[in-house]
Amino acid sequence: MTGAKRKKKNVLWSKMHTPHCEDIKYWCRRRLPILEWAPHYNLKDNLLPDIVSGIMLAVQQVTQGTFALTSLISANAVERLVPQSHRNLTTYNQSSVLGLSDFEMQRIGVAAAVSFLAGVIQVTMFILQLGSATFLVTEPVISAMTTGAATHVVTSQVKYLLGIKMPYISGPLGFFYIYAYVFENIKSVRLEALLLSLVSIVVLVVVKELNEQFKRKIKIVLPVDLVLIIAASFACYCTDMESTYGLDVVGHIPKGIPPPQAPPMGVLSAVVTEAFGVALVGYVASLALAQGSAKKFKYSVDDNQELLAHGLSNVISSFCFCIPSAAAMGRTAGLYSTGSKTQVACLISCIFVLIVIYAIGPLLHWLPMCVLASIIVVGLKGMLIQFRDLKKYWNVDKIDWGIWILTYVFTICFAANIGLLFGVVSTIAIVIGRFPREKTLNIINMKEMEFKVKTETDDETLQQVKIISISNPLVFLNAKKFGADVMNLIQKESQLLDDINKCEQNMLLHSLSNGNCNDDAAQPCSSEKCSLVLDCSGLTFFDYSGVSMIVEVYRDCKDKNVDVSLASCTASLIKALTYCGNLDSEKPIFFDSVSAAICNIYSNKNLNKFSDHSEV
Repeated sequence: MTGAKRKKKNVLWSKMHTPHCEDIKYWCRRRLPILEWAPHYNLKDNLLPDIVSGIMLAVQQVTQGTFALTSLISANAVERLVPQSHRNLTTYNQSSVLGLSDFEMQRIGVAAAVSFLAGVIQVTMFILQLGSATFLVTEPVISAMTTGAATHVVTSQVKYLLGIKMPYISGPLGFFYIYAYVFENIKSVRLEALLLSLVSIVVLVVVKELNEQFKRKIKIVLPVDLVLIIAASFACYCTDMESTYGLDVVGHIPKGIPPPQAPPMGVLSAVVTEAFGVALVGYVASLALAQGSAKKFKYSVDDNQELLAHGLSNVISSFCFCIPSAAAMGRTAGLYSTGSKTQVACLISCIFVLIVIYAIGPLLHWLPMCVLASIIVVGLKGMLIQFRDLKKYWNVDKIDWGIWILTYVFTICFAANIGLLFGVVSTIAIVIGRFPREKTLNIINMKEMEFKVKTETDDETLQQVKIISISNPLVFLNAKKFGADVMNLIQKESQLLDDINKCEQNMLLHSLSNGNCNDDAAQPCSSEKCSLVLDCSGLTFFDYSGVSMIVEVYRDCKDKNVDVSLASCTASLIKALTYCGNLDSEKPIFFDSVSAAICNIYSNKNLNKFSDHSEV
């Protein structure tokens, strides 16, 4: 017998843990979405729009770079560990990697280490299935954080827009120190750089607005970023602006991609803060854009899959000395405007970027930094105009408006990750503060709420039934308020019944004093009793405090001679209530529905009437 049981157990275990072919296919399709949509790709309808969008996306990628905020966070680690001041303290040795110096390779290695560790953090979050926790990051928090981050990026480009030589400034309140330094050295502004920046910004804004206005009439928008880069680089090369006017240019750009090499593991412990910032801020910003796209094109987003995708892209790319990556609002909007159909557009964009890296990149040596800074600033327009959201939040919920303002202030005063953390904590604190004060119950308006039962003496005994629907989860946050709300309602009903009884007693005394002592007047006042039905169908979840409060309400009502019935309870709630308190077992208190509870009250009343009649 024991052997048979063991054999049966082994069979069940093997069935439970042996993966089937269908399970493996499902897992692969879920974790590699390209396997799902690639076989159904429509070459005729989608290929041409994807090629056009991919080329335009590549232009944006080359001109604006990766997500500016993750680059800025990585730069903090680079400047902290390998600052520019160390350049003069080290001897110039040519490394074997793309002709870069040892100093430059050290700085690139720190950025790659940030990318590697950020990817590891994101993959770990995927394993722990923490993507579902993103509901804590609300829309106002994301909007404020990204707007503050865009403000930081604009501030980082001010020195290039004005042509000022400025030391690297970061840390708490670094935003204000940068502008303080600019105003203190306002006389050192290069007018040539300022004029070229203004012209570039005006041209970019005007052409982009025209592209937006006439995008339905023209099939291909003008790639003004690429045109401006080519024109500015050619003009700078012909006029030698670097030496003639002292304009900073991009300088030497290595050709090609370095051979794969592990990032320096020795600095991982020193870049933990920046890595967490990149992992969280980059993921949240990317997820917000993904959810916006999903809402626009009617599909769903797997939050945990996004963590896996971003984590692997950062880990793998770090072995090729890449900085952290994330989605950017400008490029996402560019895909919308150019009519992209599928992710093939991104694949085509990557191919063109590789062509630029291997062939065209060195030609950007003469691009003025003020022009590049202008392109970056204009590319952040989509984030900066989120200030307009303030009006929406003010009209909808002033608390969200306040959270937006404070999150933005914390972001510009400290950093994007600090602002994000503050926004999430503030949201949780507001929910904890508001939740206990929210309405915990509703009085159901039903005809069965009040009904009368005539006794054998033709008196009317008012049987008052109050049906209360629990409309929120019952947890430690709102359990006390729930108990207070129920008992206040019972108290009001008891007070009302007392007032009615007093009124009837006064009428009886008045009749007796006038000598009208007839049978009707001599009868006692009508006895009234209240019953309470708790509709638990809206009680989605509960904790020990919530269950204890229901038991306490039941006992308090019983002391006040109020019958309590519980309707539409789940099996887990019945088990918890039975375990937590010694509820009355003489008569049923749990019912499948409100109507069943009311019928039981009516039946008990008739039964009591029959018992009284039998005794007589």
